[in-house]
Amino acid sequence: MRSLSPDETELWARVTASIRPLSRDPPPTPAESPPKPPLPPPPVARVARGPAPRRAPPPPEPPRPGATLDGTWDRRLRSGSVMPDRVLDLHGHDLDSAWSAIDRALEQAVERGERVLLLVTGHARRGDPPVQRGKIRAAVHDWLAVSRHARHIAAVRGAHPRHGGGGSLYIILRRNEARR
Repeated sequence: MRSLSPDETELWARVTASIRPLSRDPPPTPAESPPKPPLPPPPVARVARGPAPRRAPPPPEPPRPGATLDGTWDRRLRSGSVMPDRVLDLHGHDLDSAWSAIDRALEQAVERGERVLLLVTGHARRGDPPVQRGKIRAAVHDWLAVSRHARHIAAVRGAHPRHGGGGSLYIILRRNEARR
């Protein structure tokens, strides 16, 4: 390492004088700075003895609601050509009664082999804080994920405007294996 020339030393002193430290602690003086630890020894070269052992792939995650529809289903839902087998309107419900109604509707739909449930939650009013309005809509996805019927739900999608648009959801149930 070379030493700085007198011009470089002067320039460096001006640069360091204009620097403002990021922390409020005073910068350590050269006498206070701890000694540098010795450098680690250079790595030892290893000889390759064949391919590295492969790790077993992680087990597949169980499908989550919303992740298992094919493109045809999604196109039909977006176009509004799917007719719901059951409609559940949650207007006038509080959180507890809405949860009970959803659980009951899912139970009946699964028993009857229905595939599409239209869940009408309602639109949030403009200007109202979301804490006061839309509590059911905000909780629906969490409820469905932990419900006893979660394994029967293939997907949850926003409804087409003809079925309520932003105030409604489609719950797509898996095909009932017992009825096949």
